[in-house]
Amino acid sequence: MLAMAALLTLAGCSNGQNDANNDVSPDAAETAATGDVLRIGTEGAYAPFNYTNADGTLGGFDVDIANAICADMKVTCEITAQDWDGIIPGLKAGKYDAIVAAMSVTPEREQQVSFTEPYFSNTLVFLAKKDSSFDPSNSDDINAHSIAAQRSTISSQWLEKVYPNADMKLYDTLSNAFLDLGSNRVDAMVSDKLPALEWLGSTSGSQYALKGQEIDINDNFAIAVRPGDALQAKINKSLVNIKADGTYDKINQKYFAIPASSSTVTTEPTEKPAE
Repeated sequence: MLAMAALLTLAGCSNGQNDANNDVSPDAAETAATGDVLRIGTEGAYAPFNYTNADGTLGGFDVDIANAICADMKVTCEITAQDWDGIIPGLKAGKYDAIVAAMSVTPEREQQVSFTEPYFSNTLVFLAKKDSSFDPSNSDDINAHSIAAQRSTISSQWLEKVYPNADMKLYDTLSNAFLDLGSNRVDAMVSDKLPALEWLGSTSGSQYALKGQEIDINDNFAIAVRPGDALQAKINKSLVNIKADGTYDKINQKYFAIPASSSTVTTEPTEKPAE
């Protein structure tokens, strides 16, 4: 069963990633959302949240949420794929108006972008071969194995902070990390739970399993906009609306087969590292 609860009461949370500096292009100061188009950036490589279909179109939970927000705002969505390392720089340069890409709210990112209310909560998990004796509850065991993670994510930064002596192998995309895990180039992997479950359900992941307990680091996904952009309040209003009319629940159940929670998820500071 998925222990991850979808965020629905949309309680207070603000702004964050650690990519370029804080300079925002003058041309990006005003969002296109004041017109009839809202430009959205996503990664397109983080199933089930966002992915690229065989025909080149984008799909996933984030894409459906973005489209629902656009429908509520009565604007047309233009969704663009952007590699993860460049996703915040792309926002700041004005390539798109908002990021909907399973992005965690962190203090580091809050120095560069403003966040809407959170729309999903996340936990981390370890994966390894089913017959592996790998035990993530034992720090010595973690340090004795090579561990894969996607770089510049909550997963990799949590691992770097909590297990600085671990043999970390960092990847540009989650897909490449899974590829090396499935090819036995690394011993184990740490990942967001839902992408991990997605991979375990595939042919490539059939010989692998979750190891140990879920890791709850009070991690929440939110939509990023440029600092000071009035779009933040508009998106927050639409998030409330799509929750109230049942749209959010339908999207959540489509991808995760669990009912959306009506309970508030705490977003107060914890010991978690930045993603």
